Amino acid sequence: MKFVTFQTPSSRQAAGWLQGHDLVIDMNAVSRGFLPGSIQEFLTEHERYLSYIHEMNLFEEGDMGVYRLSEVRLSSPLPRPVSIRDFYAFEEHVKTARQKRGLDVISEWYQFPVFYFTNHLAVKGPEEKIEVPPGCQALDYELEIACVIGKEGRDIPASEAEEYIFGYCIMNDWSARDLQREEMKVGLGPAKGKDFATSLGPYLVSKEELHPYKTGDRYDLKMTAAVNGKVISKGNLKDIYYPFSEMIERASSGVTLYPGEVIGSGTVGTGCILELGEEVHRYLRPGDEVELTIEGLGLLKNKIAAKSR
Repeated sequence: MKFVTFQTPSSRQAAGWLQGHDLVIDMNAVSRGFLPGSIQEFLTEHERYLSYIHEMNLFEEGDMGVYRLSEVRLSSPLPRPVSIRDFYAFEEHVKTARQKRGLDVISEWYQFPVFYFTNHLAVKGPEEKIEVPPGCQALDYELEIACVIGKEGRDIPASEAEEYIFGYCIMNDWSARDLQREEMKVGLGPAKGKDFATSLGPYLVSKEELHPYKTGDRYDLKMTAAVNGKVISKGNLKDIYYPFSEMIERASSGVTLYPGEVIGSGTVGTGCILELGEEVHRYLRPGDEVELTIEGLGLLKNKIAAKSR
């Protein structure tokens, strides 16, 4: 299933799922209040709610709480996630990005997956404009995939991590490279270079729907990024060095994970301008349109707005 958060024609925020290719189901409305009004609430008891959904009949256009996709505006499936941890899990990206800065990959990277927390209150959805942060002259996209936790757990072994994942979505970890470059000299990791926007969407796809793409503990999913219609990044999730199971094991070590927490993969190889180099494409400017596409997960599109004051 593909779960969505959306704005109805009357500008009311609702949550539900896609039926087929063109119908959006408001789960709270069609269940007459039994199903919750947000994806976050749904995740907390999703097993019970899914059993209820599977017993429902298919809906038709004109039914209460049923809209055509063209009638609504999709938001991030999780407009305010509980948290966002972003990992650094693709070896090709790590190698190339560090080479660009004249650095080798440190040995510790191969010992355990690492992550940082980004701003879970600055999440953007599909078609939302991304403002260039103050002082930034090197705005970049990052082509990533994220998993969403659907079950509370602590000290989760990698062998059991799959049962704690509810689903997956596309993630764009927007980056102000010049701000990031300066602040990381201090040694505390990215902050203002990252905390202005993270895009998630367009859907939260249940892990069951991605089963045909599964190969071992990874997924064979093609990933691309295009700027103004030109594809400049190509990768595949199967090339990830640390699978999500190992990321979850690391994240939950000594810490409880809760439904609605987001775990990002980090950038796929070739998945940002920093890695490709400005000889391939300049950094982003107001008016540019960035499209991230991941097989099975859809297309996440955002346009760059004017710089904020």
